[in-house]
Amino acid sequence: MGRMLSTADEPTDAAERSAAPNGGTDATPAAILPDGAPDPVVPFVELERELRLVIRKAQSAGAGIAKRVHPELEASAYPLLAHIAQFPGTRGSDLATFFGVGRATVSRQLSRLAALGLVHREVDPEDSRGQRITLTPDGEARFERARASRIVLFESALAHWNPNDVAQLAELLHRYSADIAAWQGSHN
Repeated sequence: MGRMLSTADEPTDAAERSAAPNGGTDATPAAILPDGAPDPVVPFVELERELRLVIRKAQSAGAGIAKRVHPELEASAYPLLAHIAQFPGTRGSDLATFFGVGRATVSRQLSRLAALGLVHREVDPEDSRGQRITLTPDGEARFERARASRIVLFESALAHWNPNDVAQLAELLHRYSADIAAWQGSHN
């Protein structure tokens, strides 16, 4: 799934922001073109930076989240569990497509999850060559506990946010994910 960034690979948020043209107080202000119009590229530069930081933080938190599910779970397997929890009965080939990885990679991860007692695989009744994957009762309980603890973390960290802002952020992230996936699908 590609090389994961460590926190040593990039400057900290404070260091990155202090290098910003505005002295690091807020997001970079929009540049103004000679004709007085705002530069339309700047929001995309800001989006790239903010997403890079979100991804880095998520990656560094991933091991802890996975350990909440099972002490032997790898961080890269947590998203698989989340997808299986959301779409019970999904197939390995669907997971490979969704995550953009090879079937062999997904098969290895699913074997590990099955060995840990977190997922159950059964022959797909519509295609005997495929398997349908669901969480085991233990896997479901462990995943839900880890998910609930993440929600509590978000509630605590964003307690000063207006709930409408949280809903808007979730809606925008959903739109972002859907549009990126659609764009990638049309450019493969």
